[in-house]
Amino acid sequence: MDVTNESTQGNFILLGFSDRPHLERILFVVILIAYLLTLVGNTTIILVSRLDPHLHTPMYFFLTHLSLLDLSFTTSSIPQLLYNLNGHDKTISYTGCAIQLFLFLGLGGVECLLLAVMAYDRFVAVCKPLHYMVIMNPQLCLGLVSLAWGCGVANSLIMSPMTLWLSRCGYQKVDHFLCEMPALIRMACVNTAVVEGIAFILAIGIVLSPLVFILISYGYIVRAVLSIQSSSGRHKAFNTCGSHLTVVSLFYGNIIYMYMQPGASSSKDQGKFLTLFYNIVTPLLNPLIYTLRNKEVKGALRRLILVNLSLRKKI
Repeated sequence: MDVTNESTQGNFILLGFSDRPHLERILFVVILIAYLLTLVGNTTIILVSRLDPHLHTPMYFFLTHLSLLDLSFTTSSIPQLLYNLNGHDKTISYTGCAIQLFLFLGLGGVECLLLAVMAYDRFVAVCKPLHYMVIMNPQLCLGLVSLAWGCGVANSLIMSPMTLWLSRCGYQKVDHFLCEMPALIRMACVNTAVVEGIAFILAIGIVLSPLVFILISYGYIVRAVLSIQSSSGRHKAFNTCGSHLTVVSLFYGNIIYMYMQPGASSSKDQGKFLTLFYNIVTPLLNPLIYTLRNKEVKGALRRLILVNLSLRKKI
């Protein structure tokens, strides 16, 4: 059987919670509000980081890319999800499903690697503060971000076609809200051991290896912070790293659970809620975490608001 021809016939049907319409109505309202807040929060982070000269540092360069990723990550799937939740039409074209899967895997991989890059930035800032600006020069920062993007896209270029080309014997119903890899693998009517094995190996490189690097980096950071004599210095160092650690915990916890067991071993309903969590809740919380815990961002926001108010008074 020609699996390519079979895969491209007709649309996919995203079942979601179609057997529980009351739950879908609640989810529509919650997700719409969360999506709008995510757009506002992450756009604010990007604008503040670009407009305030005090934030033109490597840390905020990486934070800008994180916010851009979160905007892209949610926008790649949430509008389609809202459309499906709001009516009886649960379909998505094969092309739309392929694009959604590619962006989901690619952007998710980039974010894993970018969080590792941000951990290295914090390691240099705390452990080698006198050489920070020399080590974290603009060329290195751009190179690290480009490497993260390149590896994330490469991972998606491998896994997306392999997942889509699995024979489904004409079955087009996806038991999920999105065209996500575990749900598409479960649809296959052939042995998926090879695909799951490759997914597991790539997950070690894209998900697990960056996490190990982050943990090692923070091991050195903790040791360096504990050697600081002043309590205010220790508090400042921990506060600087606390936001990043919180984001890492939220993002990696869900990703590891989902993608280190991509096939039938994962619970369907549990997988749906976890997908909603890291696709909506994590991008929503990231701006709050970085603004509520970060005096520099709060100070930049105040300065921009004051400048805006003074300009309005002059007008």
